[in-house]
Amino acid sequence: MTAATADQIRDYYRAYETGDRAVVERLLSDDFTFTSPLDDRIDRATYFAKCWPGNEHLRTFLVRQLVIDGKHALVRYVAESVDGSRFENVEHFELGRDQVKHIDVYFGSLPDGGTGPL
Repeated sequence: MTAATADQIRDYYRAYETGDRAVVERLLSDDFTFTSPLDDRIDRATYFAKCWPGNEHLRTFLVRQLVIDGKHALVRYVAESVDGSRFENVEHFELGRDQVKHIDVYFGSLPDGGTGPL
């Protein structure tokens, strides 16, 4: 794992915590795409219109695992919403030269339904 790549990925989640869209804009390539159970390879503009506003509902991200293999990274995290509820997801990052080219997100749930301690 390269420290610089790990730092960029952590910066991505920190930007959601702090509402710093400029950080995410710098990290995502112009041809960035995003896929989730709700989205099928949406482009960068659609991602910012549809997904970025969700940062207002998120308080923290606890990165439980971060593995980088060449131009790919897998991240498993627990996120806490401002209402105190939590969820766990896994995200696959496809990395370009200095930016993220694509993210696949896989939604998950916590065994305790998101009510137990972090």
